Amino acid sequence: MNPFTNRHGRGIVHGHLAHVDRALAAIGGTLGILAIAVISEHQLGLQGATALIASMGSSAVLLFAVPHGPLSQPWPVLGGHLVGAAVGVACARHIDNPLFAAALAVGLTIAAMHYLGCLHPPGGATALGAVAGGEAVHALGWQFVVTPVLLNALAVLAVAWLFNLPFAWRRYPAGLAGAGRRDQTLHQGEQDDD
Repeated sequence: MNPFTNRHGRGIVHGHLAHVDRALAAIGGTLGILAIAVISEHQLGLQGATALIASMGSSAVLLFAVPHGPLSQPWPVLGGHLVGAAVGVACARHIDNPLFAAALAVGLTIAAMHYLGCLHPPGGATALGAVAGGEAVHALGWQFVVTPVLLNALAVLAVAWLFNLPFAWRRYPAGLAGAGRRDQTLHQGEQDDD
């Protein structure tokens, strides 16, 4: 048996996820990305916003599909994107070879996130977007870290908090769902029968 799949050949799952949780994850992700798209498009134009929206899309998957996971909590989301943006801007500004700048930006971002305790995989994509995002991103320089990255991270965190607030088992961040409970993504209602 493949150690990376369950008995059905799919990714590792931690129990049965109710259909309502799957629907809520999809709706929340849609709302989170809508907020981010509005901010990014305003700051960078549609073409410039593409790379940044992609990294924030990964954050939305974590925030809405696994709201109590360690990589989904506010500090990893905020810190990971800010570190990635800052490292990416520094590499884009100071390394002439864009391939080396992109690779180094991701590698340095991983190291910095580890040391700062804010490991969030989409932060690596934000670093890559700062280097490869094109002229609209490069023209912002250090402002890229604040607008749109900080604004986007705060927006998706706010949407995650507000969207999940009415659902006791999904409250975000994890500390609001109840101290000491490890995985609150399983709803007590309808369960998947596969």
